[in-house]
Amino acid sequence: NSSDLNPSSFILASIPGLEASHFWMAIPLCSMYVLAVTGNCAVLFIVKTEPSLHAPMYFFLCMLAAIDLALSTSTVPRILSFYWFNTREISFGACLVQMFLIHTLSAIESTVLLAMAVDRYVAICHPLRHAAILTNAATLKIGLVAMARGVLFFLPLPLLLLPLPFCKSRVLSHSFCLHQDVMNLACANTTPSIVYGLTAILLVMGLDAILICLSYILILKAVLRLASWKERLKVFSTCIAHICVVLAFYVPLIGLSVVHRFGKDLAPLVHITMGNIYILVPAVLNPIIYGVRTKQIQRRILNLIHIYKN
Repeated sequence: NSSDLNPSSFILASIPGLEASHFWMAIPLCSMYVLAVTGNCAVLFIVKTEPSLHAPMYFFLCMLAAIDLALSTSTVPRILSFYWFNTREISFGACLVQMFLIHTLSAIESTVLLAMAVDRYVAICHPLRHAAILTNAATLKIGLVAMARGVLFFLPLPLLLLPLPFCKSRVLSHSFCLHQDVMNLACANTTPSIVYGLTAILLVMGLDAILICLSYILILKAVLRLASWKERLKVFSTCIAHICVVLAFYVPLIGLSVVHRFGKDLAPLVHITMGNIYILVPAVLNPIIYGVRTKQIQRRILNLIHIYKN
């Protein structure tokens, strides 16, 4: 069948037996999306309008906010359309574009998290050189490198899938398109796609995770050299927000990878839930974490609330 060589569309996953509840299930998803958009837009606005926050760490935070906005907006509106209007089909081209955006933006976020870890390392271990090493120009270059790295590593993923024939079921296991999910529906040799996808993830997310851990080992060594526990806690507390953001990114990523590799027999609810957590939880938590841990952001938010009330 020639149509199998280039499918016109894929079918987004639904939870068997709960189709009638899709409308209500989408409400918490929509609420989380609104919270993510509001929180990340607030971070971008506050950093832009607060001169005291014009520093590398907060520029990296703005990059995270922009990435989270792009990642959630490239997926959640389509998911809500599926839940509320039962538009289960997504075109082959749109699926590949969405897949590219998800993996590329995740790679960029991983690189930015590594840059933030290096920022914390330099600030704690080499405080006198911090301003000279991490200048605004250097921060901009790091952002551009993160973008180029994500695009170059993950652009081949949809290109490797483009010529493959699809003669199996067109039903995905998530409410959006991921490389592993689409690849599993192909009825040809997917070894090049498997090898490249695994290599890209290990060289980007895997390497970044190792380097982040190494940064914190060096930070811990420097902190433990301080004389008192009070000083140690004060210095290390500047890393708490970043550690929480790293966990909010990598824990859902690892969970989703484990479900894909070893959870083929799990209920569809598990796949869909893990996918939604991966897309939305970091975008919701990141602005909250930095809002709680950063006094300047807290103060600015309280000022905005006070102005709004008056």
